[in-house]
Amino acid sequence: MAWPGSGQPQGLAQWMAMLVMAWLFDRVPTARRAAWLGWVFATVGLCSTVWWLFISLHRYGNLPVWLAIVAVVSLCGALSLYWAGAGYLYGRCRERDLGWGWRALAFGACVMLAELARAQWFTGFPWGVGGYAHVDSVLAWTAPWVGVYGMGALSAVLAMLVVVRRPLQWWPRWSWQQWTSALALSLLVALALPWSSPSPEVREQALSVRLLQGNVPQDAKFEGRRAWALAWYSQALTGTEQGLVVTPETALPVVQQQLPAGYWEALTAHFSQGNRAAMIGLPLHDLGVSTNSVLGLAGPVPPYRYDKHHLVPFGEFIPPLFQWFTRMMNIPLGEFGRGRVDAPAMAWQGQRLAPMICYEDLFGEELAQRFRDPAQAPTVWVNLSNIAWFGDTVAVDQHLQISRLRALEFDRPVIRATNTGATAIIDAQGRVTHRLPAYQEGVLEGEVRGRQGPPTPYVRWVGEWGLAPLWLLAVSLLWLPGRIRRRAP
Repeated sequence: MAWPGSGQPQGLAQWMAMLVMAWLFDRVPTARRAAWLGWVFATVGLCSTVWWLFISLHRYGNLPVWLAIVAVVSLCGALSLYWAGAGYLYGRCRERDLGWGWRALAFGACVMLAELARAQWFTGFPWGVGGYAHVDSVLAWTAPWVGVYGMGALSAVLAMLVVVRRPLQWWPRWSWQQWTSALALSLLVALALPWSSPSPEVREQALSVRLLQGNVPQDAKFEGRRAWALAWYSQALTGTEQGLVVTPETALPVVQQQLPAGYWEALTAHFSQGNRAAMIGLPLHDLGVSTNSVLGLAGPVPPYRYDKHHLVPFGEFIPPLFQWFTRMMNIPLGEFGRGRVDAPAMAWQGQRLAPMICYEDLFGEELAQRFRDPAQAPTVWVNLSNIAWFGDTVAVDQHLQISRLRALEFDRPVIRATNTGATAIIDAQGRVTHRLPAYQEGVLEGEVRGRQGPPTPYVRWVGEWGLAPLWLLAVSLLWLPGRIRRRAP
C-alpha cells in the first residue's frame, strides 16, 4: 500500500507481486497445491502489511512479545484462508482447460472473491487490499466506476494476461486497414473518457479549515498527561476565530460528565457566536451505552452528533468467544454501541460535512449509504483518527492512501484530523494539497472546496446494492465457462 519511509503508494510493486502469484497459480499441478500457495502468499503479504498491530498488542495491550507475534501471525493466517479458497477455485478452473481469456478473467474473479470475503465476512478487515496500491497508477481512473475491489481485480486480470499470453504473442498480424480502424476506435474511447467520467459541480466558496494534531502519546491520553491533552485541545479550539476546526478521534479522552468544570461550557460558548464551527472527537455515555462519537458545534443550536458505526474488534467491541483474549490485554476501552450507517451530515456554510471515525473509511460500501438522500449527500468527508496505537510506522501512510482512494471513488474531498498523522487535506481527485509532518504537535490550516452534484457511478450502484454486484460478477465469471462448454456441440 505504501513504501516505508517515503509513504508512496506502490502500484507497480503490487502488480509485480500479482504477476508472480499468477505465474505460480497457473503452473501448480493441482487445486490443493494452488490453495496452499495462495494461503502462504497472502499470509506473508498480510504480515508485511499489518505487522504494526504488534505494537498495539504488546506496547499498549501489555501482551508478552511472543504472544503478540503469535496473535498477529494467527490473524493474518486466518484472513489468508480466503486466498486459499481463491487458489483452490482457480486450480479447478484450470482443470477445465479454459481459453486464455477465461483464465485471466477467472483469476481476477478469484482474487476479487477473496478480497470481498475479507472485507465483509465476520467483522471485515479490508486493510491492504490490492486496489489501494493503485491510487496513483493508471488504474486510478477506474475508481469512480468500480471502486477499490474492482481495481484489484483488474490488476489481477492484467497480470494473468501477461502470464497466459506473453506480450510478443499479443502482437496481431493485421492489415493496415485493421490497424487504422483500431487506432480510430482507441482515439474515440480516449476522447470519450473525460466526458463519461463524473464531474460534479465545484462549489465556488472555499471553506477555511484548521485541523489539529496533538501528537499525544497513546498511554498519556489515558494516564498522567490527560490534563495536558485537555488543556492543549481547549487552547487550540478556542483560538479559532473563524472557519471549521476539527480534532482527532477521542481528542478529549473522557466522557462529557468527566471533563473539568466549565470545560465544555467554554467550548460551546466560543462556537455559539461568530463564523466558526468545530467537530470534536470524544467518547459519550448515554442511557448506559458508550459510543465513540463526534460532536459538532456551530452557532446557538444543539450540538450535531455522530456515533461511529463500524467498530474495531477487541478495541471497541469484543467478538463472541474472544473474551478470554481481551482479558489478557490492558487497554482502557470497552464495549461501544453502534451509530447509524446512514447518519446525516453536519450542515454548515452551505456544505454538508460527513464525519467518519478512524478506519470507517475502509468501508466505502457503508459510506455510500449516506448518499441515498440527495438533500443529505456529503460534500466533504471529515475523517477523525488516532493511529498512535500503532507507533511510528507505515500505518500512517497506509491510512492516508485509503482516504485518497475514498476521495477518488466518491469524487469528494477528504479532510483528516489525526493524533499523530497523517493530518491532511485531500481534494476530490485524491491529491494531497496540504499535510502536517507526522509525529509532531501542530495545526494545519488550509481551504477545501466541497462538491455538489450527482454522485459517481460507483456511489450509485454500491449505495443501492452494496457489494452484491461484484459478488455476482465474480461468481458468474467462474460459473459461465462451464455452462458454455457443456452446451457446446
